[in-house]
Amino acid sequence: MSRPRVVIVGAGFAGYRAARTLARLTRNRADITLLNPTDYFLYLPLLPQVAAGVLEARRVTVSLPGTLRGVRLVLGEADGVDLDERTVHYSDPEGGAGSLRYDRLVLAVGSVNKLLPVPGVAEHAHGFRGLPEALYLRDHVTRQVELAAAEDDPGRRAARCTFVVVGAGYTGTEVAAHLQMLTDRLVRRRPLPGGLRPRWLLLDVAPRVLPEMDERLSRTADRVLRARGVDVRMGTSVKEATREGVLLTDGEFVASRTLVWCVGVRPDPLVEAVGQPLERGRLIVDPQLQLPGRTDVFACGDAAAVPDLERPGSFTPMTAQHAWRQGRVAGENVAGSLGLGRRRRPYRHRDLGFAVDLGGARAAVNPLGVPLSGPAAGVVTRGYHLAALPGNRIRVAADWLLDAVLPRQGVQLGLVRSWSVPLDTASPELARVPGGPDRPSARRGGEPMTHESAPGTDPGRRTAAEPGKTDPAAEPGDHGPAGEPRDMGPAGEPGKNQPGGEPAKRQPGGEPARNQPGGEPARNQPREEPPRNQPGGQSARRRSGGESAGAGPGRPAPGPVRRTDPPAPAAPAGSGGTTDPAAPAGPGGTTDPGAPAAPGDPAGATGPADRPNASD
Repeated sequence: MSRPRVVIVGAGFAGYRAARTLARLTRNRADITLLNPTDYFLYLPLLPQVAAGVLEARRVTVSLPGTLRGVRLVLGEADGVDLDERTVHYSDPEGGAGSLRYDRLVLAVGSVNKLLPVPGVAEHAHGFRGLPEALYLRDHVTRQVELAAAEDDPGRRAARCTFVVVGAGYTGTEVAAHLQMLTDRLVRRRPLPGGLRPRWLLLDVAPRVLPEMDERLSRTADRVLRARGVDVRMGTSVKEATREGVLLTDGEFVASRTLVWCVGVRPDPLVEAVGQPLERGRLIVDPQLQLPGRTDVFACGDAAAVPDLERPGSFTPMTAQHAWRQGRVAGENVAGSLGLGRRRRPYRHRDLGFAVDLGGARAAVNPLGVPLSGPAAGVVTRGYHLAALPGNRIRVAADWLLDAVLPRQGVQLGLVRSWSVPLDTASPELARVPGGPDRPSARRGGEPMTHESAPGTDPGRRTAAEPGKTDPAAEPGDHGPAGEPRDMGPAGEPGKNQPGGEPAKRQPGGEPARNQPGGEPARNQPREEPPRNQPGGQSARRRSGGESAGAGPGRPAPGPVRRTDPPAPAAPAGSGGTTDPAAPAGPGGTTDPGAPAAPGDPAGATGPADRPNASD
């Protein structure tokens, strides 16, 4: 008799816990397959510390093959689910297509950045949902401080040292707290001309910081941020974002080159493509986490609208504490449905407290309902994170110790470009790759899955934009690839490294640097002599078929990437795409007061589902 097949889609808090629980209960009596774009589980609560340089990136990643024994990992992104045929279709990282048959399916695809209909946000802001975004933000903030130190114009210098964070939930508060400390240390080591200090703004339409938490903890966080010089503005949001800064809803224009978007999350677009009943974008499930009428399909985490049995008539919010616990219940119920585990049970929860890391030795936490602040809260918060981490505990503790006794390294690694991490993406866990393989986009439920791409885009990423609209990273225009806040001179005067200006080395579209992707390859490679007088400066060596190896938005990436579509032509400068941010916030989200809510957004999604509580 063949073993039952279980497919789990997504390896976030819910998917990882479901896979681990299933492997423990079934004991090799079932074939468990985990489909995920990356080979790691990302511990999101510590991501702000990665952006601030406290922790190295690998510290917050836990290897899936190394920790999930008895689970088969398939790298890829799910493109669609055929519930009648019991098949999941996916695209692998190199553009190949595949399918997985299942007897039981667990949908735990997680969430993506929430977009609001605010002009310019999709082009100029960056989210904070994945490791690439954290690495980019760290480089970007460091670069702005370093450029400000060499800037002669006081106005542009101040704009570079002004950083705007929208969303005062868990993520936005921690990002502002940690990165403010980073810029303060950078400036202390290398003072800016005129004694200028970096300026941080934290905006939210809510009446107070951390509106989801106890009011005493909210006051603690507000007090710590203001004491460090963070300009906390409640009841205020962004009305328009431009290349030169942001226009606030109170009418003030803030000159800035940095806009961090932390207003909340919405379910992965794949959820809509399943074609089942939704509650504000999430699949409706019963208390046992099963889809109604589909006893072989389970959903949990941000993908599922799970009834809150503690508050009848409502659904559990999109937070990591619920995703982690729901993953365990889903694993137990799947095993029970196969006759390989305990009896199925409904999902119930009991909050044991919340923790918010404010950087250094400061935190706001209320374990078992007891509010704490100061160093004691910092100890409790870090102790909780160490206990909750599925791995890397010693490495994380070692990094914390080193950060306490050694100065941080304020350097740019340059590994992630702005166009690699657009805000409007359904794959925040993956950096955009120029000329990547073609993959289908996730459409609304019931619509066919089609292959489509635009010149200069990475068709290998599912876009969360409205069908028919162009991804903001599609064509480099006046605002640069993916709408990076441009480092510009006076209005209308393009600086170097900008479309329309003098292209710099190591920039997409400029002269490829030696030994860089898209530049001259290393010596002693079996390639021909590079032809001279090619557009873009010194050309790289020829690839097979005469295809140029120059990498950038709109040009094929070098390396062993198997292409399935003809190479896309480079987009002309100045042909910037347009984006329709079609995902307004649900109740509790940080939004423009005049922005209408749209169907498909989760209720209560006030911050990314990456903040567990001090429980479980």
